[in-house]
Amino acid sequence: MTNDDKKISASIRIAAPPATVFAIVADPAQHPRIDGSGSVRDLIHSDGPITAKGQSFRVDMKMFGLPYKIDNRVVEFTQDRQVAWRHFGGHRWRYAITPTADGCEVTETFDYSMYPAPGRFFIELAGFPKRNRAGIEGTLERLKAAAETDAQKSA
Repeated sequence: MTNDDKKISASIRIAAPPATVFAIVADPAQHPRIDGSGSVRDLIHSDGPITAKGQSFRVDMKMFGLPYKIDNRVVEFTQDRQVAWRHFGGHRWRYAITPTADGCEVTETFDYSMYPAPGRFFIELAGFPKRNRAGIEGTLERLKAAAETDAQKSA
């Protein structure tokens, strides 16, 4: 398998400006609003919306019904275009936003290509690629609804 096999992505078109979409994905406090996986419970700590690479935030999560907390560090940042953060294991969650004539296209990616090889095996064994694909698709639908609602309110 190549590293590209270790990236799970989906995209959606959203009828909202890139800045509106970015304001949602770059604000950890809004992640429970758009989470389609059912794992994000609440924001625990953040210095506000993400504005630069290197920032961190902590989220209250649950998996298999068990609560846990996860620390995230921002590893990619381009205002209104892209933001990504990583967990302790090296895997990344990335949102890339491309302007279109009627709004934007958003691609969300779960990238576990940088995770150490033994860990990748357990990620796959636990079914995370399939589970994450479903979560990403749900999140993108919720992001679309949230961003289009926000865009209408500000129009």
